[in-house]
Amino acid sequence: MLFRKGIRTMGQYRAQFLSMVVMIALGIGVFVGFNMEWYSLERDVFAFFDKTGYADFRILSESGFDAAQRDEIAAIGGVTRASRYLAVNTTGEEDGDVVALTVTEDARVSGMIVTAGDAYDAASEDGLWLSDRYADANGVAVGDTLRLVYKNLVIEGTVRGLVKSGEYLICLPDETQLMPDYSTYGYAYAAPALVRRVLGGEFYTEIHALSALSKKEFTAAAERALGRTVLVLAKDDTLSYSEAMGESKEGKTMAAVLPVLFLAIAVLTMVTTMHRLTASEKTQIGTLKSLGFKDRRIVAHYSAYALGIGLVGTALGVALGWWLGWFIMNPDGSMGTYLDMDDWSLAVPPFVWAVLAGINLFLVLIGFLSVKSMLRGTAADALRPYTPKKMRRLWLERFPFWERLRFGTQWNLRDCLRHKARSAMTLFGIVGCMVLLVGGLGMKDTADRFVDLFYNRAIRYANRIYLASDGVGREEAEAIAAAYEGDWCAQSSVQLEDSPIGLEIYRIRQDLVRFVDDDGDFLTLGDDGAYLCERIADAHSLRVGDTLTFSPYGDDESYTVRVAGIVRSMTKSIVMTDAYADRVGIPYRITSVLTARESVAPDERIVSVQSKQSIVDSFDTFMEIMFTMILLLVFAAVVLGVVVLYNLGVMSYIERSREMATLKVLGFRDRRIGWLLIGQNLWMTVLGVLIGIPCGVGVLWYLLRALASEYEMRLAIGPTTYAVSILLTFGVSLLVGAMVARKNRRIDMVAALKAQE
Repeated sequence: MLFRKGIRTMGQYRAQFLSMVVMIALGIGVFVGFNMEWYSLERDVFAFFDKTGYADFRILSESGFDAAQRDEIAAIGGVTRASRYLAVNTTGEEDGDVVALTVTEDARVSGMIVTAGDAYDAASEDGLWLSDRYADANGVAVGDTLRLVYKNLVIEGTVRGLVKSGEYLICLPDETQLMPDYSTYGYAYAAPALVRRVLGGEFYTEIHALSALSKKEFTAAAERALGRTVLVLAKDDTLSYSEAMGESKEGKTMAAVLPVLFLAIAVLTMVTTMHRLTASEKTQIGTLKSLGFKDRRIVAHYSAYALGIGLVGTALGVALGWWLGWFIMNPDGSMGTYLDMDDWSLAVPPFVWAVLAGINLFLVLIGFLSVKSMLRGTAADALRPYTPKKMRRLWLERFPFWERLRFGTQWNLRDCLRHKARSAMTLFGIVGCMVLLVGGLGMKDTADRFVDLFYNRAIRYANRIYLASDGVGREEAEAIAAAYEGDWCAQSSVQLEDSPIGLEIYRIRQDLVRFVDDDGDFLTLGDDGAYLCERIADAHSLRVGDTLTFSPYGDDESYTVRVAGIVRSMTKSIVMTDAYADRVGIPYRITSVLTARESVAPDERIVSVQSKQSIVDSFDTFMEIMFTMILLLVFAAVVLGVVVLYNLGVMSYIERSREMATLKVLGFRDRRIGWLLIGQNLWMTVLGVLIGIPCGVGVLWYLLRALASEYEMRLAIGPTTYAVSILLTFGVSLLVGAMVARKNRRIDMVAALKAQE
């Protein structure tokens, strides 16, 4: 009997049941999906690093290392394995693509996994193992011959296999390029025997080591073993590791923000709806009690509704979350365009299952408490229909203007204050909708402004020419810059309080690169000090006029500079002019030339050329991914608004059916009553928009600080974003209001008016 009654009840209140299932599914789906993304990312990346022997430490020296020095490092206590390593940018002889030619003595350290072709053979004198993503983008197959040019050397080899490497998990030429572009940049592992054949000997600029030591311990041990100060980079200082862990951190931040919003709305919707549903069923509950059904059986019956909603919503939510996790974490998804690894398996953090169990228990508790309150007293008490609390005179009614308000305004004000929980839930749903819309669309505005400021206005050169590390002196480099009517830059790594940062020394005569201050304006580098990026200034509490001391790696000398300004930069670096560097006595070597010319002639002194267009193209890929995520957020916002407003609108209709029947008897037409219902929705929408706009701006500001601090972006929201967000929210409100208002035409006035008897 109770089972059949349950089926009928669900059919009678299908809108409420459906809305609760959708909200629970949406909340759990976002919660599961975002937590699955960061957890799967960590598991897959760490597994990939283990398989490819990603080095814990890297010792760098431009003069190179011999086998005896490698053995000294390998003999350090706590070092598992060590290998000499070399990576240089070469240029394809035919297509001009940049290929990072990589050599490791021991493939178990900073090595690779072969995805196609022959196994790696260190003794092969012509073997190249090419990035499979680069091969796919450029139509290269196993067995093809590659001719790579480095200065005046031509390195010819046969592609023996296709590989993936942890060292190139994120395959970028430098930090100015945001997304990989495998059509123009890739990597290839060359067998040590091939390099010996081409060079006529060995030359390795790095030693990579696997070790559980801390960076401080390893650095001290390495300096003792080698007898000199050395540049040591921990894996935290490398692009692939730091960016992958940054993506994981960003995923955790997102999982702590958006799912909370959805789950909070879902649970509050459940609380409000279950209370109203049991209130509407009070007569049915009294009838069951008078027929002899025990309280515990009635409680179990109505609690089963909450349990069923929770289980169905959880099942759908887990499926939605799995799809969301797969959408982000798959080789062709957003992460697949950024990371290159072999395994993209999905996993759910163990705590998620505990949270889901807790949510379902809480939903059952909501159902239990909702029906328990209706069972108080005798069967006769329970049989009496639910009577809303008596409405007291509003404090607003004491003011003279109250009498001048229209009837509809007075009626809606009384109803909002009479049903505070429903009104608060409606407001919360609208605010949530606005937060998602303003935050999502504002992300696009902020990214567009960032691209325009840095890539269109700050970067004014067409190509960046990278010069060979040896054989190109300052006079020769300046001659190349003059020949290309360009500016030049000297880049190196320095140590600031044990942290590696970049040092960039510029001579700017052609205005080909500009620097952005905190207000988004461009400043001119002066010769009276150094300029710090905001991250360095904030991390070390430095302001204009302060001084800081740093030391070049491999040099015991320290240099103290004055802080002349703070700039916004995509690289964590100190910037100064060549005149100031010469005054302080900082040694440097010109590493690149910036030119507005579109073409660069082949030259043995030029290692590679990076075009501005390749950087812009990579950011376009980033923007495409962001636009997809924004569309998902907008869709989620619309679904959230429709479901919450419709559910609460139907509840409002059921609760006020007697009042609307009375209005009909008094001569009010359906259209007039419908506009009363729509009007209340619009009031709540206006208030929700006013609250939602600053909340959305605040959430976006927090996310930029937490997720994009390395880009030093500034919040930028255009008027179009506000207009679209407001129009969409009002459109949803009008649509739902019209859907609920239509129900007024089918109201049974006799049944509604006799309901309280």
